[in-house]
This record gives sequence, C-alpha cells and structure tokens, in this order.
Amino acid sequence: MTSPQDLLARVAELRRLLEYHNHRYYVLDDPKISDAEYDVLFRELAVLEREHPELDDPNSPTRRVGGAVRDGFEKRRHSQRMYSLDNAFDVAEWRLFIERIRREEPHAALAFWAEPKLDGLAAEIVYEHGRMSVALTRGDGEEGEVVTENMRTVRNLPLILKVPEGKDSSVSALPSLLEVRGEVVMLKKDFHALNDRQEEEGDKIFANPRNAAAGSVRQLDSRITASRQLRFMAYGVGDVRWDGGAQTPREHWGTQAEIMAALESYGFTIPQGAQRFESPDGVAAYYERLAAERDSLPFEIDGVVAKLDDLHLQDALGTTARFPKWAMAMKFPAHQAETRLEAIEIQVGRTGVLTPVARLAPVSVGGVTVSNATLHNEDEIRAKGLLIGDTVVVQRAGDVIPEVVRPLKERRDGSEREYAFPSQCPACGSQAVRLEGEVAWRCVNASCPAVVRQRIVHFVSKAGLDIQGVGKKLVEQLVREGRIKSPADLFGLGVGELSLMERMGLKSAENTVSAIAKACKSASLERLVAAMGISHVGEQTAKTLARTYRNLDEIMLAGGDELMALPDIGPEVAASIGVFFANEDNRALLERFRGVGLWPQAEPGDESVPGGVLAGKTILFTGTLPDMSRPQAAKLAEAAGAKVVSTISKKVDYLVAGENAGSSKLDKARALGLTVIDHAAFMRLLDADLDVAGDDQPAEGRAAKANQQQLSLI
Repeated sequence: MTSPQDLLARVAELRRLLEYHNHRYYVLDDPKISDAEYDVLFRELAVLEREHPELDDPNSPTRRVGGAVRDGFEKRRHSQRMYSLDNAFDVAEWRLFIERIRREEPHAALAFWAEPKLDGLAAEIVYEHGRMSVALTRGDGEEGEVVTENMRTVRNLPLILKVPEGKDSSVSALPSLLEVRGEVVMLKKDFHALNDRQEEEGDKIFANPRNAAAGSVRQLDSRITASRQLRFMAYGVGDVRWDGGAQTPREHWGTQAEIMAALESYGFTIPQGAQRFESPDGVAAYYERLAAERDSLPFEIDGVVAKLDDLHLQDALGTTARFPKWAMAMKFPAHQAETRLEAIEIQVGRTGVLTPVARLAPVSVGGVTVSNATLHNEDEIRAKGLLIGDTVVVQRAGDVIPEVVRPLKERRDGSEREYAFPSQCPACGSQAVRLEGEVAWRCVNASCPAVVRQRIVHFVSKAGLDIQGVGKKLVEQLVREGRIKSPADLFGLGVGELSLMERMGLKSAENTVSAIAKACKSASLERLVAAMGISHVGEQTAKTLARTYRNLDEIMLAGGDELMALPDIGPEVAASIGVFFANEDNRALLERFRGVGLWPQAEPGDESVPGGVLAGKTILFTGTLPDMSRPQAAKLAEAAGAKVVSTISKKVDYLVAGENAGSSKLDKARALGLTVIDHAAFMRLLDADLDVAGDDQPAEGRAAKANQQQLSLI
C-alpha cells in the first residue's frame, strides 16, 4: 500500500515532469519525449488527483484542459494602470519622439529595448509566492476581466515559476508578488487550422489571429479555450515585491533588458527577436528590418514597440494621461498592391443578401496571393467609383482580409465599364428586393439553392439549433447529393441513407440521426427563431420574440405596429419579420416543422434579473467595444437586469457607444435626449452591482446608488 508521503512525492514529481516537458515543447520548441509518453504521465496524474481530491491544486498541469462553464466574468482593478502606447507611423515620426525626450533629458544616454508589436490580446498574470493566482484582460487599462481558468489552459504560460539557475531552490529566490504583462497570441499556422475547423463545423470564421486569440480567452467554457493553440508572450511587469521590504522593480532591476531576462529565467516566453539597442538609430534599423521580414514570422505583428531601457529614466519622464512618455509603438503601413479589377460577381448568403465580390488579377499583397475581395454592397461600389477593368489599390486590412481601397482613375484608357447590380438573384432568378433604409439587395425565395445551403448551415450551427456533429461540410454534401433541400428535410434523414454516404459509416450515421432527433425534441422557441435566418433577427431579437409570444403561430399573426412596440424591434426589423412570414415557401417550411414536432412552446414573460443594478433599464450597444464583442456585453447587461435592444427609440435608457459608432445612431440618440455613454462608463455601471451587492437595501436603492456614479458621457 502506498504511503501518503510516497503518494504526495509521486504527484509532485509528475507535476514537475509535465511542466518541464510543457516548457520544452511550447517554449523551447525542443521536446524530449513523444506525445504518447507525455500522455502516459498526464493520465497517471489525472487518476491520482481524481482518486485523492485532497491533493487538488489549481495550478496542476491537469487544469490546462479546461473545466466547468461559468456564468460570466467578474471584473477586477489592476494594481497599476495598463497604459496604451503612443503611435509613430514611420522613422521620421520616431525621430520626433526622440527629440521630445532629448528636450526633457538632454544629457541622458538613450538606449532602448525593442520588440515586435504583437497583434493579440493584452493580459496581466499575477503570481503570489511563485504560483499563479489570477489573470486579467487589459480591459480599459484601469480594470479587466478575470480570466484565470482560461489562462491556465495556455500551455506555454508557467503556472508555477521556475527558480532561476544558480539561485536557492526555494521560492524565496522569487518575488513574493509578480504581475507579468504580455500578449496572448495565436501563431499563423494555428490560426489557419482553427478556421479550417470552424468552417468544417459551420461555426464563426475569425477575421485574423488577434480576434481568434481574444475570442478564445473570453470563452465562458474554458474547455474551448484549452482546445485553441494560444501563446502568452511576456513584455513587462506591473507591481513586483520581494519578501524583505523592497516595493518596486527598481530595487532589483535597473533596465528593461534585466526585467526581460528575469522573466525568461522564470519560465516565460518573450517575443522572438526582442533585444536591446544602444541608440535610436539601432531601433530605426530594427523597425525597417522587421517591416521587411514580418510575413516570414510565425505570428502576426503590426509594428515595433520601443521602450527606454533605463528604468530610472522611465520614471523621470513619467506619463501623460494616456501614454508613457518613454515608449513608442512604431506601426507598419498596411500591405498594399496594385492589380486589375477583372469582374464583380455576386454571392448569396443565408439571409439572401446579394454580396458583390471583386475578382482580381492575382497579386501578392504582403506575401499572400489575393485574387478576390469583398465589396460589401452596391453603395460601396458607387461610393468608390469602381469600374470593371480598373487598376485598383488592394490591401489586406488587419493583415488578413483583402480590401479594395480605391481605383486609380488616372490609369483608365476608356475600356473600363460600369457595373450594373443585378435586380434578380443569380442563383434562382427570383426578383431581388431592397427594403427601405437598407443598403443590401436580398433574395427572399426560401427555396433558392444558395440560400438553402447557407440557411441549413446556419440552422445547424451554434447560432441556430446547435446540432452536434452536423457541420458545414456534411450539410454541403447532403445538399449537393440532393438529399436535403430545406432545414425540414434534416428530420427525415434515416440511418440507412446516411450510412451509404462517403466517409459516414453506420456508427456516424446513428450519431447524426440521434443528434437531429434530440435537437427537434429539445429546441426552444428562442433558438428556433434564431435558427430560421430571418434578416436582422439575431439571438437578442429572437429572445425578445420568445418572451412575448408562445409559438410561431403568434409571431406570424403579429402586425408591424405590434412588433414595433417591443423593446428590441424597430421598423426595419418589423418589416423583415413581416416579409419572411408573408413568403409562401417560408410558411410551408414552418408547417413541415410542425409536422415533425419541431414546434416549441414558450411562456412569455420578462426574464430580466429583478434585483440587478440595471433592472428596468434598456440598453443599446453600437460600435466596437474594447476586449469584448457586443453580444458578450449584452450578456453582462442582461445578467445585471437590463433589457438589451438593437433598435434606437425613446425607450432606450443608455446608448453604449464604442469605437467607430455609427453617426446616425448617435445623432438620433441626442435628438431623442438619450444618455450616451462609453464602454468604460458601462463597465462602471456593472461594477456598481458588485460594490453594493452586500448592501442591506432594496433593489431600487442599489440601482439609484449605481446610477449616481460618474459616467463618461460621449
């Protein structure tokens, strides 16, 4: 029988071995054992921890696979502000920055620490006595979201700090408190592999590695984060303390280079190519070299970050209200190239939107061959003045998505011709419609083959009924072989029929049929409405409809005025719902749903949180919010009791405006006298819920206290 001491020693040894091999694989890229050998160690540790829960440790390597799903993210203030960086866009602006420093410190030697400007999600990881205790996103710089469990799944991030070689083996050789700041990134190869999987499963395709990394860190289910190949690259520190009284890094380190060397010795990965330069000219040369090499790097970068190396000089220069005066982000110009616009073709999406796509003469843009780019809609073609045959400037926005910037009109020779946007759907020939106030033309024929394919993909996706195991490629194969022509056909598929399909097999066919039957039985009205692909009706509007009506019959009978009386629905959305239910093909589809038993019943009612700090408030989000999507912000607002709507009206209490907020919504909000706040003010409203959560007072009092807090008005 194994003694408790032997058991404890074995668990400690397994954890040490697994973290050692994690570091060899994910940080040094020099594995010493095979994946199979690693798995044997991992399974042994997992079994021991399961059989002996008293040995549980939140920093065990087994925590890297993720855990339970959370309801939301709590927020926490950074002990020291995480500043943004001022920007320079060429070497000339870098030299102006140097001149400003020399005016304040004319006799200082200006050495710099420079590193690639990683395009990811900024985060702070806090260690107490050498062990990871909490992880925060940057948020607004003052406070971030607690993402500790998700960050524990990042394989190259040390959960327990290494003691630097040559030091005492005890944790006393480490800081008692260490706040490490860095960027969560996804390598290019891992980003493309993720998008391939997302496409296979009919899920969201990420625009670029930064969005993929940010979205992965902010998952409520840490198992999803664990399934993504994320990396943490350290670039600095916040608060650092040692036992014995020293309170700042300046007590132990004199330069940024020394900080980075220490972080590397503790087990962190630092950005590839980061180094010290003795002069500003060295940084300028480094910037130009990385601009030329950026496409060959394994991760996306959008510039260079340069920091004065001398920490005492950093302190002397200080900060502005927004930026450190001792650091600069030198941004690269967008990748651009010239090519010929050979044609404009139309793609038909799941909601019937006719999207024009530019077909280009293939051209290399920053090392990637580009042959097509979206043009979004008819109005954009007109606004840019594009003609077929034009020589155009193309760039990769965000280094990933191709974009036609403008035509080079001076290159025209008279052979160019105007593009006539089609009035009929190119896939089925049905008349296209453009609703009042919309920029998009649409095919409203529910039987259109292009719409059918995309609609079924959406129907089975996580945004729809979330039918497990039924992904985009399977749907496309089923449509291509003529086995299904509408979402309703899914519920008539049999095991025998599916088992004859390529790469299916009997067991896979049984699982697929079982998953479809389960979805039919368990679907809610809200999910079904969202799955049907009604234009302008997403998850939030579907929730509003399910709160108000008992079934699809009642929604079909609702008139435009009745719909517009709901908090989330304006004229455009009401018109779209009316067009959908007036279409005979769509009504026939709904009858088929009724026939197979897919006819969920809801109990209308207000689902807002009665005691939440935003109870009774109606909120509308517009623009891009920092470090979270609008749906994620909406969930936070709903958790605090608010109703979230997508249409502006007098009923809106707060319009939360992010970056690039639409001027039309802002103008209308001001005309209606609505309160317009920024993202930081919205987060402070939510924080008020935390501040008064323990107050022994009624909900009305808590809400009043929250609303008295200072807001950042736009």
